[in-house]
Order: sequence, then C-alpha cells, then structure tokens
Amino acid sequence: MKQIAFLIILSALLFFQNSCSVVNSAQNKTTREISKKTNQKIEDILNKDKNEKAPQDNENDGTVNNEKDPNSNPSPPISSSRNKNDFTPGEKVIFIDTVYREILGEFPSKWDLKSGNIEVMEFQDDHVIGFATGGTIFPLIDEKNYLPEIFTLEFECYFHNYGNEGYYINFDQRESSFRINSDGVNPPTGRSRTKVDKMVGWRQVALSFNKRSLKIYYNGERLSNIPNIKNRPTNFTLQALAPGIYKGQYPMIRNIRIAEGGVPLYERLLTEGKFVTNDIHFEYNSAELKSDSWRTLLKIADMMKDHQDVKLRIEGHTDGDGSEEYNQSLSQKRADSVRKALIKEGVAENRLTAMGYGESKPLASNSTSEGKAQNRRVEFILLD
Repeated sequence: MKQIAFLIILSALLFFQNSCSVVNSAQNKTTREISKKTNQKIEDILNKDKNEKAPQDNENDGTVNNEKDPNSNPSPPISSSRNKNDFTPGEKVIFIDTVYREILGEFPSKWDLKSGNIEVMEFQDDHVIGFATGGTIFPLIDEKNYLPEIFTLEFECYFHNYGNEGYYINFDQRESSFRINSDGVNPPTGRSRTKVDKMVGWRQVALSFNKRSLKIYYNGERLSNIPNIKNRPTNFTLQALAPGIYKGQYPMIRNIRIAEGGVPLYERLLTEGKFVTNDIHFEYNSAELKSDSWRTLLKIADMMKDHQDVKLRIEGHTDGDGSEEYNQSLSQKRADSVRKALIKEGVAENRLTAMGYGESKPLASNSTSEGKAQNRRVEFILLD
C-alpha cells in the first residue's frame, strides 16, 4: 500500500515537472519570437532612417549617390545660368514675317527660293510657310550683307517627330551653320550638343550674335554659347528636310524676326536711359496682353527686383493705322496694361508710371510692314 502511495506521489511530481518544462519551453519560444520580431522592427526602422538620409540616384535632378569623407565639408551647389532665359530681342527690326494676309498656295512674298517647293499653307487656323518638298529659302532683302555686328534671329518651327526631319540655319555657308532637331540643336562642327525632350508641335528658336559670340536658345532655354565665331555672319539661308511629306507631314516655320541689337536690359538702361521692345504683344485693337508677351514682362520684372533703385516710365506707341485719337487712347490703355502686369509680378506701384503716345513718335515709316512693326512698340524710360 505504501508502495502504491509512493508511486502515485512520484508520478504526480514527474507530471508537474514536465508541465513546468512544457510551459517554460512555450514561454521561451514565445519570448524568442517576440525578440525576433522586435529586432526585425528595429532593423526596419534603422534601415528606413538610413535610406531617408542617404542621397539617392535621381535622373531628374542629376544628383549621384557618392560616398564622401564624413569629416569633409559639403560642397556648395553649383549654379548655372544655362537654363535661364537671358535672351534679349534686338530693338531695330530688319526683317519680319508673320505670313499674315499671304495667299494660300503662293510662294511667301518676303522670301526668295534657292531650292525645293515652298508655299503658304494653313495649319491650325494659322498661315505658315510650308516646305512641300523640302528645300531652302532666304529673306528677300535688298542688301547682300544685311546682318549687323549685333543681331538677333527668332522663328518657330514645327516637328512631327518623324524620320530625320530637321531645319538648318546656314550663315554664309560657313562654319557657323547648325541643325535644329526636335530634341535639341546641333551647333557648328566641333561643338558639344545639349538634348531636350522630344515633342510634337512648335519649337521656338532664337539666336543672339554679339560681334563674335553666338548664343542659341531653344524654347526659352539657352543650349549653346559659342564664344568665338571666326567669320562674322552677314546673311543666312533656312533649309528644311521633309521625310514625312508623303504622309502630309510638312516642315513649317512662322513668326520670323531679325533685329539689330540685343543688349541686356539693365545695361541698356544705364547706357541709353531706356530700352525699346516689340515683343510685348496685344490682342487686335485691344489692350489685352497676349501670352507670348510674358517672357519679356517677366524679364523686366526680374530686372527691377534685382535693381531696386530703378524706376520706369512705360510708354505705349502704335503704328499709323487708324485715327490719331483712337491710337492715342489705345496706346494709353496698353501702357496701363503693361504697368498692371509688372505690379502683379511684384514690382512696387510707385516705381512705375504709364503714358500713351499713339502714333506721334514713329521710329520708321508706316509705309512698310517692317516700319509698322518697329513703330508698334513699348518703351521703358529710366527715371531719376
């Protein structure tokens, strides 16, 4: 009987010990799992923090994930004016053509033909110069060497993004010729090329030549700055390739303007006491600013913000079409409109006044379209 009782007690003790062992084992397993999860969570947090602090490769901003000495000072950011639109159109118009009122299907009246088949076409409710078979044209100007020492050339060209389409500007058939593509500009031989994103549609091209240096702008961005052109350009031709003509995708250009001058605004104010622009445009018989005027207006506003001592009188001028009374009233409204636009861009009201002069102060004869274009202008007069 005693043996039976002893065996019962011994069995109970063994059962209790095993139970404790099972419990402890379960607790240990649970503890290990909790510890493992906790460590993983901590590691994730540390990795996240590390990733947030580490520089990342980014194709858009150009930064690179480079290892640096932790004791070294960070390098200051490199500033560049390449992306800044510092283009300043020339003041004195030499040649201008908007193909306005040209007859569809006819050769554009302000140009001469060197090769190909070119005619006035209608595209998106606008008249354009279309290259029906490709070819080359040049401005119909009496003087052979009509480009001065300082000049600007502006125009728009259309891209369908098909084949090897492109446009060539050929200065005197010399080394300063270059090709315009939908993704950038190929400057003269031996110069580096800067690419931009391809797109279907109109591209704005602008050139600024100053005695020996040539700057090329593409949709407002300066892509090339060539410091030394050996032979100064005196005339040019414009050529277009037409790989898509059988699909009805013709090369097209419009809004061509050649002008003498192109000195930066502030320098012009200091040396001449004023600057004149024909690149502030208004709706027909209206004081409402066109959207393409804002490029010039923003540059004026930026200049005035950089030079807080500058005060300007804004003068509106018209050509001779219409009555004197009407042109006087219109020029005043347009000058007021420009003043309001600059104030909207952050220029203080007390730094700007506006005055309209109508057709009373022409710079050229109103008998030609070039003369009228020169007279339709806005002048900015530096005030003491």
